[in-house]
Amino acid sequence: MRLTRSEALLLLACLALAALALFGPAVAQPREAHAFADQRALAGLPHALDVLSNLPFALAGWWGLRLLREGSTGELHATQRTCARLFFIGLLVVAAGSSWYHLAPDDAGLAIDRISMCVAFAGLLGLVAAGRVSDRAGIALVDALMVLGPASVLFCLRTGNVLPWAVVQFGGFLLVLLVLACGTERLATWPVRWGLVLLAYAVAKLAEANDAAILHASGELFSGHTLKHLVAASAAWPLAAMLARRQNGRHIAAGAA
Repeated sequence: MRLTRSEALLLLACLALAALALFGPAVAQPREAHAFADQRALAGLPHALDVLSNLPFALAGWWGLRLLREGSTGELHATQRTCARLFFIGLLVVAAGSSWYHLAPDDAGLAIDRISMCVAFAGLLGLVAAGRVSDRAGIALVDALMVLGPASVLFCLRTGNVLPWAVVQFGGFLLVLLVLACGTERLATWPVRWGLVLLAYAVAKLAEANDAAILHASGELFSGHTLKHLVAASAAWPLAAMLARRQNGRHIAAGAA
């Protein structure tokens, strides 16, 4: 089948990102990658706040999956529903993977953490593409990220070159921006406030980059990395809130009938 204009543009962007990952200059993993600012333990739990701050990911994933399970299948676009389920499952996986990593940060644990993120990234990007471009674009992006994301992580673990993983992570963010800017909202698109999702991601990365500064500014109440987890988990709220509104509206309509 012929590609639509939006599909062709998305494909070209993906090919450009792939070329950057394959032929771009090697970028070394920072030596201080595991040196998080908050090293405090709590009741014998090492790096306690960086571990416990992953709980919101698990709660968001559980909430989203529950809303999808209780929703009417006929009212929800099938491909978007599948991508949303993958995203919420991904949040549960992130909660486990990130918690495991922060208990004893090392290269192997970081790889597990990053691979877990690929699941959530794939669901989210597929959901956006299915809503703004086409079902097959959403499915293709999910399949590509579920293969290339872990591959980039394992490549980094083996070689120390973090560029392919950076392309997956930040390139995915750019693809979401591209799809939202150039794609056309389809009739069956779920009304998700994607601007809030992107804002949460940007704030989370900013907090991560200022780990020690935020720990100092907060009077050692919490670090930037702890804040990153909390803000990143809030990115699930616009999607879960939309599902909750649809479910509440259905209940109100049923009661009125």
